[in-house]
Amino acid sequence: MKFVTANGATIPALGFGTFRMPGAEVLEVVPEAIRKGFRHIDTAQIYGNEAEVGQAIAASGVTRSDIFLTTKVWVDKYQRDAFVRSVDDSLKKLRTDNVDLLLLHWPNDAVPLAEQIGVLNEVKKAGKVRHIGVSNFNTTLMAEAVKLSDAKLVTNQVEYHPYLDQTAVLQAARKAGMSVTAYYAMADGKVISDPVLKAIGASHGKTAAQVVLRWLVQQDGVVTLTKTSTLSRLPENFAIFDFDLSADEMAAIHALATPGGRIVSPGGLAPVWDKAA
Repeated sequence: MKFVTANGATIPALGFGTFRMPGAEVLEVVPEAIRKGFRHIDTAQIYGNEAEVGQAIAASGVTRSDIFLTTKVWVDKYQRDAFVRSVDDSLKKLRTDNVDLLLLHWPNDAVPLAEQIGVLNEVKKAGKVRHIGVSNFNTTLMAEAVKLSDAKLVTNQVEYHPYLDQTAVLQAARKAGMSVTAYYAMADGKVISDPVLKAIGASHGKTAAQVVLRWLVQQDGVVTLTKTSTLSRLPENFAIFDFDLSADEMAAIHALATPGGRIVSPGGLAPVWDKAA
């Protein structure tokens, strides 16, 4: 396993995400993912599966302290009192005294960003979270959040895959000492049949999906999430640390990005995104 260091946090570069995983699926797959080597588990309040994630970690046979656990506060809980209550509720569901990383899930200007960042710092000072960060922030919001926070922010979790140029966010994160955590790495399954990715994979004896995960973690300061509901695919998803992509291969994958490559941009949540470099 490779690790990414960012503003005092040491984050396993490959995480297992639980977005759109029903509780029963979490209970079946997550313990096995941990046994196969995953040590970074990502969930969120809005996923509705924190309780099952906590149960799955307990059932895995791996000590909780050996797992890097991330959750996210949903946008309707950003006012100070609701925020604190929601974090306490998450900890109870996750069966833990603290999480390793707590993120603001999406921007929400109904509550001042200063209040959001202030309570993030408050729960960190209280020992309920070890590290704090944001998700789905553009570079302007990232810079404002960094300026408002007493504690260092360690990541911005964003959509990132070969078809979406995230150069602006990557550069801003590196300048602030932060990591970028990539979600939707498979671009809703599009990467699986991509001829460029398949050809690169064939030259390494790897799948297109493995090539994309490798491409992400091979970039400076990038963490990536992967997910599967198929137990037999867990070893494949984890087997990305035994090969390297050449500079030409990395460039060829970057070149797949298109202006319309973004997939996730929900109305009422998404900020004004940064334009591709």
